[in-house]
Formats: sequence, structure tokens, C-alpha cells
Amino acid sequence: MQQSGLQRKLKYLASINDDALGEDTDADFEMSYIDIGNVDSSGRISELASYRFEDAPSRARRLVRDGDVIISTVRTYLQAITQIHEPPDNLVASTGFAVVRPLQDRFDARYCRFALREPAFLAEVEKRSVGVNYPAINATDLADIPIPVHPLPKQRAIADYLEHETARLDALVAEKERLLKLLTEKRQALITRAVTRGLDPDAPMRDSGIPWLGDIPAHWNLAPLRFLVSFVGGATPDTGKEKYWSGDIPWVSPKDMKHGEIDGSEDHVTELAVFDTSLRMVPSGSVLVVVRGMILAHSFPAAITKAPVTVNQDMKALLCREILDPWFLRDYFRGVEHYLVTLADSSAHGTRKLETERLGQVPILVLPRAEQKQIARYLSDSTSKIDKTRMATERTIALLKERRAALIAAAVTGQIDVGRAG
Repeated sequence: MQQSGLQRKLKYLASINDDALGEDTDADFEMSYIDIGNVDSSGRISELASYRFEDAPSRARRLVRDGDVIISTVRTYLQAITQIHEPPDNLVASTGFAVVRPLQDRFDARYCRFALREPAFLAEVEKRSVGVNYPAINATDLADIPIPVHPLPKQRAIADYLEHETARLDALVAEKERLLKLLTEKRQALITRAVTRGLDPDAPMRDSGIPWLGDIPAHWNLAPLRFLVSFVGGATPDTGKEKYWSGDIPWVSPKDMKHGEIDGSEDHVTELAVFDTSLRMVPSGSVLVVVRGMILAHSFPAAITKAPVTVNQDMKALLCREILDPWFLRDYFRGVEHYLVTLADSSAHGTRKLETERLGQVPILVLPRAEQKQIARYLSDSTSKIDKTRMATERTIALLKERRAALIAAAVTGQIDVGRAG
């Protein structure tokens, strides 16, 4: 079936941001608050917070009703879009959302939810967004984006079809995501056990004296990190000076810490930047860690350099002394990540910055170097098998989500005759 040619701008099909809390709201009004971070790219809502109006974020203002569709207008690439179903009277959304309220005689509310997820519409939202780090679109520009329009009976038929088909795909995605979670937990448990208990199940154990660490092999010892490594800090050369940038030397920042090994970066600096500024070259075989930023709220990334690099000010490079194998240290950081995240979260009054002095106090297990290397090799082999399964599962999830998007596009734009589909 050919695509329907009838389109109308969103502002002729729905009202936007009709209701808001006024500044005269009772200070004790208790609200349930939905922020952009509470809505994932599939439209699932989680972990709503409760606030008194007096204590709530200043952006907690949008009032919502049953059937409204909320769509993020900041960080639009996140595609935080969901429909509100039977909300409590005190549900309030962030002003980072646009609240789209379909006009009942023109726009079916369930169809609206899918129309705002149609890929061409989302592409137009991103195209009209401004800003680099936090791209945003204002409500007026959002309202000017055209939507494929059908007679109401057909809108309802499309919504019926897509609810059934996307529910099936969402169930498959949820199943794969559960598998990913189990694989992540298995991987973490494997690493934690190896770096804190060793590989010999019959080895005599003793109390480490540290509650979160528990028992350790009797022949292992403990020492503060500062006795085992040298610290190298990072910096950012003046971004306005071209002579410092687009060189041949990798400049690593937290966004590059997605994998356990680093041999390059998206950003590069020149030799002059190293000569003129406080940047220092970090040799291969160093352990890089993130010591500042929101990334520490969830993880403590650690990676090995496989080539000489420089690092930015949110990083620390650790140069291991002879007693400590860098691959073991990287795996140790991964194994005790829960402790390090808690330490970062409590540091510097909640700014999540691990000062060198505090990081240097982290207790490190000291064991024969040959045993360190044995553990590192074991974890490399064991985790690579888990990682292959994870990558295959992630590819499957991506394909299912692509199928979902394509299905929505075909149905909303009239390429599928929903009366004959399925």
C-alpha cells in the first residue's frame, strides 16, 4: 500500500503544555515527579521521586492527564517519550518534557503515542534541536512538525495493530535485557571472586580486617595504593589554540573508557601541547581511571593503555611499580567497583571527585606477581566468553528495536494495510 500523503502539523492535532503548577502552589503539596531520566527510549517509566513543592526542582511544573503523551524537548536524542495512563492527581512532569494533549475529535491518543515515535518525526525533532551537549527544541518548533494523519477509525486500527505487535517485540527485548543483566552479574561475580579470593579453592584464608573485603588468602597482604603506583594527572589544553589540537597524540577522556584497553581516542593533541602545557605523556601499560564526574555514580571505569597517551583532568593515570601487575590492578578495580563507587559518591561533598590523597588510601591486595598474572590471564579468557555472548545479545536487541521502529513507521505512514496485517 502506498504511503498516505495527508499530513498536518502537530499544533492542529493537539494542544501542548496546557497545565502547569503556579508559584502560589501550597509549599506542602506532595508531588510524584517524572523527569527525563525516568523514561527510557522504549517509553518505560521507572523510579519516580516524591517531593514537597517547596523542595522540588524548579523544573517540576508540568501537569499531566490520562492520555497525554510526554516527549523530551531537551537531550532529544534520548527519545524519552511515553504516554500517561491513569495518573495520580499529584503526578508532575519536568519542563524538559512537552505535554502533548491530543484533540479528541482529530487525534486518537493511542495513535499519538506511536505517531510521535515515527522515525521521520523523531529525525525532524533532532534536526530542529539546537545545542551541542544538551540539544533542545522549543514547544513552538515541536508543534510545527507535521504528523501523518488518517481518519479516526483508521488511527484506532493502527493503534490496535501496533499495540499488539510492539508488545510482542517489547517482550522479546525484555527477555534479552534480562539475559544481559544476568551476564553482567555473572561477569562481575567472576571478577570479584578471582581478585579477592584467588583461583585456588583450597587455599587457607584469613580475615582481611576490612568488612567489605572479607576473607582473603592467608599468603596475601594489603597495602595502600599510594605505595604501589605513581600518579599522573591530566589537563585540557586551551581549546582556542589550534596549535595544540588535531595532532598525533591520543587525548583520553571519560567517554573513551568504554573498554578495558585503550590504544587511541577520538581526540588528539600535538607535541607542542605536551611541551607547552601541564599535559604529560602516559606510557603504555599504565592503568587509567576516571576520578571525577557523573560517570562515577554508576561505575568506576579502569583501562590499560596499549600505546602512549595523554589524559584530561577528569582522569588519573597510575604507573605501577614492579610489585604490581597493571592488568591485575585493572581487574581489581573492576572487582571492588561497588566500594570505589561508594567512595566517590561520598567524596568532595557529593561532587564525585576522588582526590589523589583519597584514591591513594584505597587498600590493594598484594600477592606474588606470578599469581597476579595468572589471575589476569584467567579473567581475560573467562570474561571474553561472556563478552561474546553479551555482544550477540546486544546485537539481537538492536535488531528488535530496529524492527519495532520500522513497524511503527510503516503503520503510521500507511504502508501497511492494518486491516490485512498479521
